[in-house]
Amino acid sequence: MRVTLSTSIPTAPISSSNRNLMNHHPKEVSMKKKAPQQMTKRERIQAAIAGDPVDRVPYSLWSHLPMIDLDPVKNAEHTYDFYKKYDVDILKTMNNGMYSVEDFGAKTDFSDIPKGGVAKITDTPVKEPEDWLKIEPVSVNEGALAREQRYLKLLLDKTKGEVPVIFTVFSPLTTANKLCPSMMDHIRQGHGDKVKQALKAITETTCGLVQRVIELGADGIFFATQLSSYNLTEESFYREYGMPYDLAVLAASSGWCNVLHGHGKNIMFPLLRKYPVQIFNWHAWESLPDIAEAQLMTGKCIMAGLERMDITEHHKNEIEYQIYETLKETGGRKVILSPGCVIRYPLDEEMLSFVRKAKEEIERKMFGV
Repeated sequence: MRVTLSTSIPTAPISSSNRNLMNHHPKEVSMKKKAPQQMTKRERIQAAIAGDPVDRVPYSLWSHLPMIDLDPVKNAEHTYDFYKKYDVDILKTMNNGMYSVEDFGAKTDFSDIPKGGVAKITDTPVKEPEDWLKIEPVSVNEGALAREQRYLKLLLDKTKGEVPVIFTVFSPLTTANKLCPSMMDHIRQGHGDKVKQALKAITETTCGLVQRVIELGADGIFFATQLSSYNLTEESFYREYGMPYDLAVLAASSGWCNVLHGHGKNIMFPLLRKYPVQIFNWHAWESLPDIAEAQLMTGKCIMAGLERMDITEHHKNEIEYQIYETLKETGGRKVILSPGCVIRYPLDEEMLSFVRKAKEEIERKMFGV
């Protein structure tokens, strides 16, 4: 497929709900106004995106399923069990975190993930600058990409439309950086054009995958950008090597529920907040922007409010405070309560259940629902 690259961010019209948000402080908005009767999960998320009243504040949790996530059947079963156990309102697929590089030839060690660590690339097809020229588009009908689609299809067969499902997709620059940890050095050495050729191939593949998962029935994508941080790169760099490819991937999704995930601390918020998505997710409480600022400046539904390490480390007071502040700042509107990123292993079932119970108690006392 042909991919069109652009550095111009599409301008979305300002909805009436966004105008209201811009004209009023979020604290002035209250779920007590015209609170609807019980909604389906799809209706609840659609209302949150639109800024309309909800019967209760939607929320979500997600993690990785180390080793299980290499088996589409087991991964679908465990993801569905996770969904039913914690009754989340929007279900993010828990894909293998390295699936986007496998078919390009990378080898990965996953042994540290069950212990709370991260996966490590042990071998890569890109070692020297000239190796970037060897990266070509790969088929979405084979290998890891086919495996992840099968996982999605099996999961959708289980959920049967009762919960919005968003499929995890990594930005082309994220995939390129995983393929070659020396990517930034290669660019600094003057090999940027070679890297861009590989980025085009990765983008073409990613766009093909996005179109396929929407056709399979995903409601949207969870688009993860892992280098869009001022701590890692300059904004001028990201505008050249990140944004055009990001926008091409987002344009490939016709889903109604696309989420942008700005990964890490000190994200390029002035740039990312303009991306054409319905929902904005970032590491709230770990890094700026704060809750009210993000909701106001994006004009979008935010998906945030929980500091993931406080969940992992059993910080119940902190979690209750974060939920309280998030609901107070947003009035329970245009928000999906969630962590800013994946909850790391080992998972604690009691703590995950506590999140929902705390949310329900706080919104009952705050909004009377």
